[in-house]
Amino acid sequence: METALSLQDQLDSITANTRTLVPAERLEIGERAIAELFSTGIEDGILPVGAQAPEFTLPDSTGRLQRSRDLLALGPLVVSFFRGRWCPYCMTELEAWRDLHTQLRAAGALFVAISPQTRHQSDFTLQQHHLPFPLLHDEASALAAQFGLVYTVPDYHQRYLRSILVNLPFLNGEPSWTLPIPATFLLDTSGIIRFAQAHADFRVRPEPSSVLDALFALTLR
Repeated sequence: METALSLQDQLDSITANTRTLVPAERLEIGERAIAELFSTGIEDGILPVGAQAPEFTLPDSTGRLQRSRDLLALGPLVVSFFRGRWCPYCMTELEAWRDLHTQLRAAGALFVAISPQTRHQSDFTLQQHHLPFPLLHDEASALAAQFGLVYTVPDYHQRYLRSILVNLPFLNGEPSWTLPIPATFLLDTSGIIRFAQAHADFRVRPEPSSVLDALFALTLR
């Protein structure tokens, strides 16, 4: 009987394929950007477990406003910050959560994914990946900044992204070239953070099973 690959195994496969297909000098651009971002200590500045999460009101892909206060009235909330539909690592992570969504809902929790991409881009994402949860538009990553996740893409990496047709000002509908580092938070019904993990290296993500473990521990209290 085959064992399902972990999320990180799937992400590592993307990385391995990329290293096979992309010339070394171009790979070095991304590696430099990751190393420089890690060296800023951004991971140490995210909101930690035990902190009160900021309240938010953000539009979903239909324009309907989703309020954290209303969502938390229904149960614990998993909040996933992702870069955009152009990122295969983000889409693989969201598909993993898609496949666990029934289990998550059975535990009484909700899930939202938040990115700076426009509502139009989020609508494409929902249709292409058949996601059962809302994708919320965080304009200029303003909410992500409150969680300690935001950085500005350096000029040399902007040029590289443009060369592979990732034009963030177009995809995000504003000119700042800011992005959140990918992050996952679990909020209890009081808005207190019970799980928090974010990585400067976008190729690394928390296992959904770890978040579910924290959720189950929360519901047993």
